[in-house]
Amino acid sequence: MTTSHGDIVVEDNERDAPVLVLIHGNSSCREVFARQTESELGGNYRLITFDLPGHGKSSDAAQPERTYTRPGLADAIVEMLAKLKISEAALLGWSLGGHIAIEMLGRFDGMTGLILTGTPPVRRGGMADGFARPPHAGLAARRDLSATDIDLFARAMFGEPVEPFLREAMRRSDGRCRERLFEAARAGAGVDQRAAVEGSPVPIAVINGGTDPLIKLDYISGVGYGNLWEGKCHVLEGVGHAPFWHAADEFNAIVGRFLEACSRAGRAGRN
Repeated sequence: MTTSHGDIVVEDNERDAPVLVLIHGNSSCREVFARQTESELGGNYRLITFDLPGHGKSSDAAQPERTYTRPGLADAIVEMLAKLKISEAALLGWSLGGHIAIEMLGRFDGMTGLILTGTPPVRRGGMADGFARPPHAGLAARRDLSATDIDLFARAMFGEPVEPFLREAMRRSDGRCRERLFEAARAGAGVDQRAAVEGSPVPIAVINGGTDPLIKLDYISGVGYGNLWEGKCHVLEGVGHAPFWHAADEFNAIVGRFLEACSRAGRAGRN
């Protein structure tokens, strides 16, 4: 699909069902959601996965300064959804994908629900509050990654074992995106993410791994979400930053319950 941000590769199962858009993380690709698209979720919902600009099989950004920011990537997805003629969808964002999805709260009026995993909603300048180590100080923000860097980054992001496709995705990813994302964030680009989730009426499900090495679970559970589904953050014990992969059955069951709750709420609102 051609957009003003570059060519974006999209996978769409095209089911006649409520839509779930899945947004991958920094230096990753759409294949990380294979255990969702190939599950019962894929039978019950219209699932859309894609490679962000500068990632996977999508092209690098036509204008890196414009696109490689959280707001820029959010705008790219909004444009993609418009081209797909999708006016309503729930969003699932992993890590950076969650931060992009939070940016979309003010850009995509048809958001029916938001699922965050590995994503602390932090205030501007407050990354240290939500992360175990400020990501702008590490590999997540580095333009050039050596083979050793990729191995370390992949293990932190994905856990063991690291799938070969993820290492390849990290090798392929446009390092200008990593660099620009954090330059823009430090300069104040984007919304105050904590304020955004605290002020939004959109139902929000939070699902994290109990041994995630990158985020502060206590911080995430202390956020005053405006509409936190089931009144709690869900924690899957024994898994790290990618619970949708390493605990897929449990993760998918929670997502399915959330999407059904969102569908019921939507039907009630229309009646």
